[in-house]
Amino acid sequence: MGYSERAPAVKSFCLRAARPLHGLAASVLFVAAGLAAGVAAAAAPIFVLNSQDANVSVIDPVTWAELQRIPTGKEPHHIYLTPDEKSLLVANATSDTLTFLDPRTAQVQRTVTGIVDPYQLRFSPDMKWFVTVANRLNHVDFYRWDGKNFTLVKRVASSKTPSHLWIDSKSTTVYASMQDSDELVAFDLATQAIKWRSKTGPMPADVFVTADDRQLLVGLTGSDGVEVYDVTGKEPRLTKKIPTGKGAHAFRAAGDGRHVYVSNRVANTISKIDLQTMQVVASYNAPGGPDCMDVSADGRFIYVTSRWAKKLSVIDTQTGKLARQVNVGKSPHGVWTLDHAPR
Repeated sequence: MGYSERAPAVKSFCLRAARPLHGLAASVLFVAAGLAAGVAAAAAPIFVLNSQDANVSVIDPVTWAELQRIPTGKEPHHIYLTPDEKSLLVANATSDTLTFLDPRTAQVQRTVTGIVDPYQLRFSPDMKWFVTVANRLNHVDFYRWDGKNFTLVKRVASSKTPSHLWIDSKSTTVYASMQDSDELVAFDLATQAIKWRSKTGPMPADVFVTADDRQLLVGLTGSDGVEVYDVTGKEPRLTKKIPTGKGAHAFRAAGDGRHVYVSNRVANTISKIDLQTMQVVASYNAPGGPDCMDVSADGRFIYVTSRWAKKLSVIDTQTGKLARQVNVGKSPHGVWTLDHAPR
């Protein structure tokens, strides 16, 4: 989510202080002191964005304690790592800001202002571009990235309610779903021109493209499954619809190079799709309106935000059971950890 997938997706900035970390900081100091003696590094925290609380829950994946809540701007929805893997970006949609966090210590590094309505965000694999969608304001923004700062190159008017993004592996094409006009739109990244528009089923949300850049999957939140498109030609071609469950919404790769998970927000399930056969091969119960996901480094556990239940849910894919839930804030949306499976 190219550049290193160990992690996964501006003009002026002001600094914002973080609250003391206490338990996490103590853990980090302990590890630093013990590394010379062969003590293993502490697990990186899990970050959960509480969209209606304007903050981020920081969770210890060993004790499953919520260590702190970090204030952000209003409506933090999605999260992405910088290409140098030194900063985690929280996109605060209605505050027009990005909060930079240290992905291992959770310390606030800085706040960047002037990023208009950053609902979803993504860096290009060649590390030169940063793209955001303005979910409220109906545009897609293309920024140049120099390793520190963002420079707006072009703002492109889109269809209604741009939702999710994907950039192909060659950094040539940006795909964006348009939630309230039932469309997929492809942009040429170099020129920011629209290459094509294509109608989809109702309320397209997250987009996932296979590693060979040939097939695109889109979750239909207004329906009960995933549409699959061949995107190798001048226009996309619908090849299949995969029934998964009502409210198909967000994707996350399983880490094995063959499977992807999709959360079905209305059905309260997560489906596992085989990307070779384009069929569902497993399903897991995920209560509370499952939304965004991450996957543990060993591929065993799915971390999913339960949007309507104010919880982070942990699904054990070996047993198929709900392993635990952690209380977080209102309307938890994005979830991310540095120690995740390959994407």
